Amino acid sequence: MKVAKFGGSSVANAEQIKKVCSIITADPERRLVVVSAPGKRDAGDIKVTDLLIDCAQQYLKNKSARKELDAVVLRYADIAKDLGLSDEIVEIIRTDLEKRLEADINNPDKLMDTLKAAGEDNCAKLVAEYLCKLGFKAQYINPKDAGLLLSSEYGNAQVLSESYDNLRSLRDQEGIMVFPGFFGYTKEGEVVTFPRGGSDITGSILAAAIDAELYENFTDVDSVFVANPNIIPNPQAISQLTFREMRELAYAGFTVLQSESLSPVFRAGIPVCIKNTNNSSAPGTMIVPTNMLDETSDPDIGPVAGIASDDGFCSINVSKFLMNREIGFGRKLFNILEDEDLSYEHTPSGIDNISVILDQKQLTPDIEKRVIDRITNELKVDDIAVERNLALIIIVGEGMNHTIGIAARATTALANAKVNIEMINQGSSEISMMFGVKSDDTINAVRALYNEFFKATTK
Repeated sequence: MKVAKFGGSSVANAEQIKKVCSIITADPERRLVVVSAPGKRDAGDIKVTDLLIDCAQQYLKNKSARKELDAVVLRYADIAKDLGLSDEIVEIIRTDLEKRLEADINNPDKLMDTLKAAGEDNCAKLVAEYLCKLGFKAQYINPKDAGLLLSSEYGNAQVLSESYDNLRSLRDQEGIMVFPGFFGYTKEGEVVTFPRGGSDITGSILAAAIDAELYENFTDVDSVFVANPNIIPNPQAISQLTFREMRELAYAGFTVLQSESLSPVFRAGIPVCIKNTNNSSAPGTMIVPTNMLDETSDPDIGPVAGIASDDGFCSINVSKFLMNREIGFGRKLFNILEDEDLSYEHTPSGIDNISVILDQKQLTPDIEKRVIDRITNELKVDDIAVERNLALIIIVGEGMNHTIGIAARATTALANAKVNIEMINQGSSEISMMFGVKSDDTINAVRALYNEFFKATTK
């Protein structure tokens, strides 16, 4: 069996859903299908998930959201009509949405998750209905009935280990199973969602649970590219990546996969293929365990497999003479951050200084003042400063750990592009190297690194 997941752009309208169903039915091994909520039909459109969020917000504010609910129903009604489905499925969807608004408004997070999950849930019902109309044996699978159990964390749920045993029974089901992505249920029967983009996680969990031959993730690009096509015109495509490479790239800005989604298939050793719904014959990009790496693949790609970038970071820079001799300094510093509920990204350090890189949205002016005051007074530091508007640029490649001169090439390329490096950090596995630069230098930095490692001509 294969698990095939289709993203929001793949189910945005009836025409796309017809393509999806054609892909599903073309391969008898594609019997377990995961769908997202309908995405944008064009650049000016609104995703169904965003319509549902608006619906929940209006209901919490006014205890009424008729206009917003009707907008969601209309999206599904348009799809159903164009698929030639009866009005009955639209009424099922409307009734479902109205019932969800009966959730306890005294728990806004619960109501929000209950509404958000409706996007994927009702899309799965539509796709299953259309497959049946085409004459195929297909059924909608309710995640609660299937046993997808998650932690009680609204908007940030984690899969519980018993889910894998529960879901394994799907192997014995006949026909095509259409499973909604993005959400599951707590042991108490409450709807909870993964982080945004969590349909990727659902697909990965299902693939691991049924021991799938392959997890196919269908999106709107032919493959993963070595750099962001919005920065590099016509970047090189990648035919193969390792899980470690993809995880690093996804963390640093590659949006083709949700950054947490690879864990279940990585642990199960199941390869992933990124493919294009609109060009399903294209081979796509394979993501494989390191021991399955085909070293003859991508002969034009050298030690660096990809370049990613993300901005919106800040750095808390702390200096204290003889910091390295002070037992417990790091623990005390991180306890202060923990007390403020701050998560950090990286901690490059020297013998007398340490920098903590954070998502700067976390560091509000009030929190920043408290953190600076506590570090200054409790740790008796010589100097502390906060630097905002940083971008992280990462180069990734399994071949980097046995190639001499990668750092020299990268730093020289950035220097020639007049990009100042604020921070540099290399992971212990030596398959990634990260550079902190000013956000304004992001595009120049990515282009400089791309030209150095992939010899491309950029605009």
